[in-house]
Amino acid sequence: MKIQKIALVTGAAKRLGKAIAIGLAKDGWDVAIHYGNSQEAAQETVKEILATGQRGIALQADLSDEGQASDLIKRCQEALGLPSCLVNNASLFQYDVASSFGYSALDRHMTTNVAAPLILSRDLYREHAKIRAQSPSASGPSGVVINLLDQKLANLNPDFLSYTLSKAALHSATTLLAQSFAPVLRVVGVAPGITMVSGDQTDLGFVKAHAMTPLGRSSAPDDISGAVVYLAKANAITGTTLYVDGGQHLLSTDRDVMFLTE
Repeated sequence: MKIQKIALVTGAAKRLGKAIAIGLAKDGWDVAIHYGNSQEAAQETVKEILATGQRGIALQADLSDEGQASDLIKRCQEALGLPSCLVNNASLFQYDVASSFGYSALDRHMTTNVAAPLILSRDLYREHAKIRAQSPSASGPSGVVINLLDQKLANLNPDFLSYTLSKAALHSATTLLAQSFAPVLRVVGVAPGITMVSGDQTDLGFVKAHAMTPLGRSSAPDDISGAVVYLAKANAITGTTLYVDGGQHLLSTDRDVMFLTE
């Protein structure tokens, strides 16, 4: 089945989401970028998408609100067309550990990092399933969901407890959704390593942490966007996760790498 190259990338106003959106546009995709509060940055990202010759729009939504999340696929379809690629990139990343655990932290992470991707994936599947029902002879997937995960899932440490639990749940959901949505949609994961400076990390600390991999470097934004572009077209791949981290997941540590260099 010929896939219409329209993508929706959540959390794409800046940082890694922006790199993914621009990478898709350079590969010939029209891109709808979702943002929460960064309206000005979102408009700048749209300008960069338009500069590639592709169509681009910005859609604001609070993904912690089920109603707003449930409306996002429809809004994208009305403004740009039905996406054939959904990149669940938006993510809450707040520090906690077991000794400081509370319901509210886990609730916040699970809502944004798991429930929202599930809602968006559900709605994308429903729309593509309707089209498939009208063409019973169609074969092959007509779209893909790409979930952004984390290399630390392969080598757990107790830092960022609620965040890690939410990414572990999304990792499991990637398998479950791939089973549920085949053959209409593929569902895959991308697990970056340390890619950009986060939180209170210093630039020097980031450089040191970035080098703490078997390959001597972790992932750069272009590495992640390149992986997403590849998986968006890899029609034989579903239900698996691609680790893009310079081998960082091969090294066991008892703390998050960002704390080992500060």
